[in-house]
Amino acid sequence: MIYIDKLQYKRILKQARDEFPNECCGYLGGLNSGKDIFIKKVYSLTNTDHSSEHFSMDPAQQFKAVKLMRSENFNMIGNYHSHPYSPSRPSEEDKRLAFDDKILYGILSLEKEDPVFNLFRVDKDKNVEKLEYKII
Repeated sequence: MIYIDKLQYKRILKQARDEFPNECCGYLGGLNSGKDIFIKKVYSLTNTDHSSEHFSMDPAQQFKAVKLMRSENFNMIGNYHSHPYSPSRPSEEDKRLAFDDKILYGILSLEKEDPVFNLFRVDKDKNVEKLEYKII
């Protein structure tokens, strides 16, 4: 099972709303315990594209976030971004850019009044698997 810290989920939601109408982005840090994954901290990054249709992460911020994550003894669990005007599922571009089949890809949709957050795995053949999670 995948568990997301409630405060960290709220941070993703706040970032997405604050950066609307652009996509927001960041990393998911946490711990693996057997088959369980615990997302303990989000690392907000800047979308250097400043676009509502795609994102690029600031390389200097990426390096700093990974360094901080390691210093906090967290693993790179995955990344996330928002879809301001489309559903919470990987776009063709998202699938094309999903290079690591071992990490999670989170997508928060603000398309409707109630936000929708989903986690996915994308395998090397670009097949998408939607994953179950619990907010704790």
